[in-house]
Amino acid sequence: MLITILLWALFGAIVGWVAGLIMGSKNTLLVNIILGIVGSFVGGFVASFLGFGDLSGGFSFDLVNILISIAGACLVIFIARLLFKKR
Repeated sequence: MLITILLWALFGAIVGWVAGLIMGSKNTLLVNIILGIVGSFVGGFVASFLGFGDLSGGFSFDLVNILISIAGACLVIFIARLLFKKR
């Protein structure tokens, strides 16, 4: 169980970092981990809704899941910018 949590955190950190680079974000590592994990869920949900994802609970570290997670994290960063932009 602990190793699974650590792998999710590592995967979230990598996905969040890549999404931050793509979106030009200047977030901290902790924020990148959180955005990466949330983005993974969002990306998986959107992909499943569109018919090319799988919400069965299984997860594998393959290229398709990584790209879906990065796209989800980019979407989360974009929405966060809309919600919290300075006025």
